Amino acid sequence: MKQQTSIKLKSLAPTVLRIGVALVFLWFGTQQLTNTDQWLRLIPQFIVDFSGLSAATIVHISGVFEIIFGIALLIGFYTRTAALLLALHIIDITFIVGYGPTGVRDFGISIATIAVFLYGADYFTVDRKLGRE
Repeated sequence: MKQQTSIKLKSLAPTVLRIGVALVFLWFGTQQLTNTDQWLRLIPQFIVDFSGLSAATIVHISGVFEIIFGIALLIGFYTRTAALLLALHIIDITFIVGYGPTGVRDFGISIATIAVFLYGADYFTVDRKLGRE
């Protein structure tokens, strides 16, 4: 009985990780859209100069990106694609932010998102229900 419970709990780990990571990205995305001013200082000037966009526009684009792919990850729709794009996005942010409390936190989120990418669709995903994975 105890072994069966352990196996059942272990099988939920990929789902819990996927949902947890998705919720983090959804929180970040909504915060970027609703509290844009708090995120402006994180946009390096060289990115503004290179893109020709304002820092606020870059924050908004990032927020929308994180919400769209965060929702996809939350429901498990194109799970690997969403996880890969979010992982690349947060890895880029990690390098921009650099070493420190924020960078280390973002590194951890990066690794967790890569783990979701590597695992793919778990049992509780739209992908699995559609027979994609």
